[in-house]
Amino acid sequence: MSDLESPWTAERGRVLLRIARESLAEALGVGASGDRADEYGEPWLRQPGATFVTLRMRGELRGCVGSILAYRPLFEDVRRNAQAAAFHDTRFQPVEPEEFPGISVEVSLLSPPEPLAAASEAEALRRLRPGVDGVIFECAEYRSTFLPQVWEQLPDPRDFLASLKAKAGLPRGFWSPEIRLSRYTVLKWEEEGG
Repeated sequence: MSDLESPWTAERGRVLLRIARESLAEALGVGASGDRADEYGEPWLRQPGATFVTLRMRGELRGCVGSILAYRPLFEDVRRNAQAAAFHDTRFQPVEPEEFPGISVEVSLLSPPEPLAAASEAEALRRLRPGVDGVIFECAEYRSTFLPQVWEQLPDPRDFLASLKAKAGLPRGFWSPEIRLSRYTVLKWEEEGG
C-alpha cells in the first residue's frame, strides 16, 4: 500500500481508533454526544477515505462494517462504520451499553480497489496474494468482500475464494465468466487487548 503508507503513522491510527471508540460510546449512550468534528480539524480527516471498523469482544468478532470506496470524509466514514458495526452487522445482535468496556476496536483503511483479471478460477487462485489482498467478489447481484485479515483464518486461496462466494450467497464451487474480482490492501490499527 505504498500510496498510503508515507503519511499514515501510528499517531494517525490512534486518532482513527479514538474517533471510532468515541462514536461507539456516543451511540451507546455511555459517552459525550454531539458532532465532534471540530475536535478533529486535521485536513487529512476531511479527505475522502474508505474504512472498515471491526469490533471484538474477548478476541471474538462482535461486528464488522465498512466502505469499499472512499465517498465521504474519513472522519465521517470511521464514525458511521463504528456505529454500523455495533448495530447493523446482521450476523450479530446489537451491542449493548454494558458490553462497551469489553469491546476492542480495529480500524482498517482501504486502498482504492483495482481489478483482478482472471479468465478462470485457477488463474484467480494463482493471482491472489495471501495475507496481502482484500478481495471483492461480484457476479450479477451477488457481492461480498473479505479484508486481508481474513487470510489469518483462511490461509489457503481455494478456501478463501470458496468462502467469499459462500458469503455472497453462492455455492462454494460456483464459477462463471461473469465474475468480477477486485483487490485492495489495508493499513490497520487495533486497540490493545483485541
